[in-house]
Amino acid sequence: MELKDSNINTLNYCDSLIRYSRRRTIPVKVGGLYIGGEHPIVVQSMTTKDTMDTEGSIEECIRMIESGCELIRITAPSIKEAENLRNIKAGLAKRGYHVPLVADIHFTPNAAEIAAQIVEKVRINPGNYADKKKFEEIEYTDESYQAELDRIRERFLPLVNICKEHGTAMRIGTNHGSLSDRIMSRYGDTPLGMVESALEFLRICEDENYHDIVISMKSSNTQVMVQAYRLLVQKLDEGGFKPYPLHLGVTEAGDGEDGRVKSAVGIGTLLEDGLGDTVRVSLTEDPELEAPVARALVDRYTVRPGHAPIRDLTHYPLNPYEYQKRSTHEVVNFGGANVPRVITDISTLAALTEKELRNVGHFYLPELDKWKMNDQGCDYIYSGDQPIPFMLPNGLKEIVNLKAWTALEDHENKLPAYTLEEFTSATSFHSKINFLKLEDVEVEAAVKALAGRKDVVIILSSKNKHTMAALRRAYITLINHEITAPVVSEVGYQLQDADHTMLFAATDLGGLLIDGLGDGVMLGLEAKGQQSREEMLETVKLHNSVSFGVLQAARTRMSKTEYISCPSCGRTLFDLQETTAMIRQRTDHLKGVKIGIMGCIVNGPGEMADADYGYVGSGKGKITLYKGKEVMKRSVPSEQAVDELIEIIRQGGQWIEPESVE
Repeated sequence: MELKDSNINTLNYCDSLIRYSRRRTIPVKVGGLYIGGEHPIVVQSMTTKDTMDTEGSIEECIRMIESGCELIRITAPSIKEAENLRNIKAGLAKRGYHVPLVADIHFTPNAAEIAAQIVEKVRINPGNYADKKKFEEIEYTDESYQAELDRIRERFLPLVNICKEHGTAMRIGTNHGSLSDRIMSRYGDTPLGMVESALEFLRICEDENYHDIVISMKSSNTQVMVQAYRLLVQKLDEGGFKPYPLHLGVTEAGDGEDGRVKSAVGIGTLLEDGLGDTVRVSLTEDPELEAPVARALVDRYTVRPGHAPIRDLTHYPLNPYEYQKRSTHEVVNFGGANVPRVITDISTLAALTEKELRNVGHFYLPELDKWKMNDQGCDYIYSGDQPIPFMLPNGLKEIVNLKAWTALEDHENKLPAYTLEEFTSATSFHSKINFLKLEDVEVEAAVKALAGRKDVVIILSSKNKHTMAALRRAYITLINHEITAPVVSEVGYQLQDADHTMLFAATDLGGLLIDGLGDGVMLGLEAKGQQSREEMLETVKLHNSVSFGVLQAARTRMSKTEYISCPSCGRTLFDLQETTAMIRQRTDHLKGVKIGIMGCIVNGPGEMADADYGYVGSGKGKITLYKGKEVMKRSVPSEQAVDELIEIIRQGGQWIEPESVE
């Protein structure tokens, strides 16, 4: 579908914004596997063992394959590792495994040229394949810039020719944090710079009639990542390139819930628009744990083509290549310049107690008769038809259904929620804030009732399987009718495990937030009566945590420390999982501080470009510490490095002493 807007050029980054349809690409053969075309989305991962540990790598590959991995990437930082890929491949074949292998190359064209003769695919990073990043700003004339491109062409052509000769596929994998000084000097640290970095190499491939290419635009910043992929598709079309398949991934997503939520915000947003032909979820965990997460993301789209119709679009007011928050007026602490709010649904829990509010971040201290709140204390709770029987702490407000609200004496501290039918016929409203619960298909009918109202917050939901697109379409209706009421996006899922809830909510809510849509989030309790009270409380706790995690991953509300930690690979110089856990234990109270934890210099200052502080392996047992991109201390013994990192944070004025919540 092609849409035009008076302020935005052709929006052709996906086939349709209202009907799920995978982008049509050329198929790329990788051994016995195809990426793109009409073929299913491929799940892949990367080993963490030292590539020279042949048996260890083989065993790890087998665990990954048995967990659902269809394509395996192995680092080849030098010629010796590239040559050892032959032994790993042969060892796997001997055990009966023939999954295609990908050599991961940084800095060393010679290693890439050897690997391309052994494995089925090579991945190169255009930011450092023929460049060494020095963080220098250079003024280029057109002539000197072209001279740099000629130098790259000369260095890159041998690999292209080897790949053509051996039928080897290639991924041109741009990373936001490792753009070359040349690209940075001309385009800056931008999605456009990421796209141009790949296109420089792609033009060389096309000149040589080599098309077995997959492209990626990875970043630890989900907004930048999504914008870069969308812009890449637009530029490929605009420039007359072939529609190459896309590899999707968020770099340095982290571990646990944070890693899953952040990955889903970035990857899921693109999958929703039909972009993506192979997926790798990068977790700071054992590699066999990655494929099931990627598979859970991908499998949602096997039934998506049969979703309910969504109203056609004639005008699309959003710019998908830049973040701009939807313009709204302020209603109490929703909308305007306020951060998005979290509403936590507790409507299935009768007679909630003070103690049980700890599940939404509010802690009652009976000996002091006081309340404390942690960084994930929700802003509102929705109790439905069962109002809470005790006084809530300051900073927490309760939303109840209209019938229950009408029966209450307290019409000031309890806030009413209306259906559309109730709202249009109501004669009684709260003096400051009223909540209108709408499904996406009701929004057009609600426009007249909302016109001129400055006391309404919409809670928007959808029953459509294509939830994110249906909700986005409803937002567009509000924008096109100039309705500026704040909107809370509500999603709900049938009873499922925690991983699926994290992934689905992060996709559906995160995709909207990336597009600047949403003044709050809410995860509805769908599985009424199917859980014990303890299980329901755990679900409420999960929903509350995921809500804050999605807002943080989408870069719209920072409520906790963010860890930009790479997955382990054969280059890693220390135990990343153990070190990440240790740093998290000491620093997870530093609200809004971003700490990069990188296993080696390849994923060092460039890849953690978004971080405030960095912890980077620089040798066996040695750590280099950063503030931003500036080296603060080199070769710090690993046993002292966390203390030294904390001291640097202290000197930077961002350290606070931890305070326990009982």
